[in-house]
Amino acid sequence: MKHEFFQARENLSDKTILNLSEVVDNLAFNEQGLIPVITQDAISMDVLMFAWMNKQSLKQTLLTKKVTYWSRSRQQLWVKGETSGHTQSLVSMAFDCDGDTILCKVEQSGAACHTGRAHCFYFDVDIENKRVMVCGDASI
Repeated sequence: MKHEFFQARENLSDKTILNLSEVVDNLAFNEQGLIPVITQDAISMDVLMFAWMNKQSLKQTLLTKKVTYWSRSRQQLWVKGETSGHTQSLVSMAFDCDGDTILCKVEQSGAACHTGRAHCFYFDVDIENKRVMVCGDASI
């Protein structure tokens, strides 16, 4: 079911201005207070990774323009590149039509994947031959 806030705005005309705080307050965070984030290279348009944000990491990202996620494994904020040096600078952000997914376009410095690969989606599915091929060498 679509979130009421976003459903009520489906037919707004192009270039309509909405208040950012109001939109963020109406995003559909899950039971754990998280929302999925797809991160894309702003120049190549390659999808780099998928991660999660909570409201605090979202607000920190908007404030600092350093993409900050919520690490579910460490249960803490995770500023991308804080330890690896492989940073993500926010270029733009968009919310989907249901308000339940975020798209961040970034300037990626270094590898996006913890394996040292350019992006996290390196297991390519070959549907015809029913196999998966690893594509992209890790630099680590």
